[in-house]
Amino acid sequence: DKLTFSAVFIMDKEANVLKEWFGRTIIRSNRRFSYEQAQQVIETHEGDLVLEITTMDALAKILRAKRYEKGAISFDRKEVKFKLDKDGRPKGVYFKESKDANKLIEEFMLLANKKVAEYVGKRSSAPTFVYRVHDKPDDMKLRDFSNFLKKFGYKINTSGGVNTSKSINKLLTNLKGKTECDIFAGLAVRSMAKAIYTTENIGHYGLAFDFYCHFTSPIRRYPDMMVHRLLDRYLKKKPSVSQEEVEEYCKH
Repeated sequence: DKLTFSAVFIMDKEANVLKEWFGRTIIRSNRRFSYEQAQQVIETHEGDLVLEITTMDALAKILRAKRYEKGAISFDRKEVKFKLDKDGRPKGVYFKESKDANKLIEEFMLLANKKVAEYVGKRSSAPTFVYRVHDKPDDMKLRDFSNFLKKFGYKINTSGGVNTSKSINKLLTNLKGKTECDIFAGLAVRSMAKAIYTTENIGHYGLAFDFYCHFTSPIRRYPDMMVHRLLDRYLKKKPSVSQEEVEEYCKH
């Protein structure tokens, strides 16, 4: 048995959330999948829980498409991994690509994070909360990136907002498989503002979300624990905590 804080959704086939519920739960897993095992089920449509996995995969792809349509930026960069011998010493290196199974988990984590932030932030008198925000790109950095691209015969829209994010997505999609793709993706990341934790919500530019927080905890970050404690407090109809105090924690 694992003690958890859960976000539970009832969704339709178009990935619209019809009902949502947040609360303390106990989870007992009776089947554990590695990403590779889940990917095999997605690709072959065979194996344990095939209906559940392929249904979630289909919903994840719709959620992803909706994000991109709203202007979310796609940074599908390859992850460097090491091959180890029996003693744990590195003996080789390889690139690990994010496949549908990875993206499935990512989309539902994003959904939970977004919906928790909306639950608190959309109230008429929103109480103090810890948001993960991402400001619009710095104009100067964006121009520098654009000028660098022009030297290689590429260009992006620098007018800002959705136009810029969709332009960057189009560029990176067209560059997939080319040697310069990772270099340009890295420079695109550097042209972006840095995501921070704060009680002042300005939305998340990179994800194209008006509300976003770190509720899911694949790694145990302290801001996640703050989100859990605040959400638990507000679910119990308790009053808001001090914004100044929480903002100091965010800065720390």
